[in-house]
Amino acid sequence: MDLLKPLIALLAIVNPIGVVPFFIHFTQNLNPAQRRRTMQVSAFSAFVVIAISALAGQRIIGFFGISIASFQVGGGMLLLLSSLQMLNAQPAESKPNDVSEGDAKLDAGASIAVVPLTIPLLTGPATISTMVIYAQRTRHWWEVAALVGYGVVVALAVLLAFAASGRISRLLGHTGINIMTRLMGLILAALAVEIMADGLVELFPVLSSAKLR
Repeated sequence: MDLLKPLIALLAIVNPIGVVPFFIHFTQNLNPAQRRRTMQVSAFSAFVVIAISALAGQRIIGFFGISIASFQVGGGMLLLLSSLQMLNAQPAESKPNDVSEGDAKLDAGASIAVVPLTIPLLTGPATISTMVIYAQRTRHWWEVAALVGYGVVVALAVLLAFAASGRISRLLGHTGINIMTRLMGLILAALAVEIMADGLVELFPVLSSAKLR
């Protein structure tokens, strides 16, 4: 398994920079200590979602009797839809109209950090699908450990992006953040097509023979 692909896919889906405007929106009325607490809980929650998906995701879908190939096709389609949203400069896991003005009035602490910042804005179905698909491709314990380690990388990226939210917003501006989101969406679209192709070949072996011709 190419260990770089899962990391690229995760960073593209989570896209911490693209969520910075939402972080600013939800924490605009919080004091510095509350903002720091929100950053830390969001980063840790993102790690937990990724780690659980890598370690137990296969067992969960196995419980429901879903084949990995079917999950690859469905997950790939979900990733492709997420990438299309990103190409329109929308968050990969949500739509702008999911955020209401009343949400900004939520109490500071874990509630804002976990919902909606971590779930669904940072991590959601697309993230879980990606981790399950790549976990299925692992053959050694250290590959699984690498996937969990990527959760740490993503958590650090979230923490750094949120910590620098003020500077990022001033530096990139609305247009710059949109451009970054679209670039990540293009990368994610390519990865989604590859995942769907692998699943379709597994479900319909004739596609593989047709490709060889």
